[in-house]
Amino acid sequence: MTDFHHISVADTAAMLAQQQVVIADIRDEQSFASGHIAGAIHLSNGSLSQFIQQVEFEKPIIVVCYHGNSSQGAAQYLAQQGFAQVYSMDGGFSEWQKMQPFEQSSDA
Repeated sequence: MTDFHHISVADTAAMLAQQQVVIADIRDEQSFASGHIAGAIHLSNGSLSQFIQQVEFEKPIIVVCYHGNSSQGAAQYLAQQGFAQVYSMDGGFSEWQKMQPFEQSSDA
């Protein structure tokens, strides 16, 4: 598969509750520290290589950005790298924080 899928905040929360997914947050470091989905991995150009080496290709990945736009390009890229199930979360973190709990880094 070389395409990603869209996923809602509610469906993301459901998959996360079942611990069946990796959340890849592509926002800048300061935004990630200010608030992110619990357990999310901060994915940047600097950490991309390590991410690809460490995450199982069969594990579902949900890419999160600010509003659900930038995550689509990143999700497409991960799908092209061979990840089997890649999603872009519609509405991004701005939509998540309206409906779901999130955590902040201790140094934020």
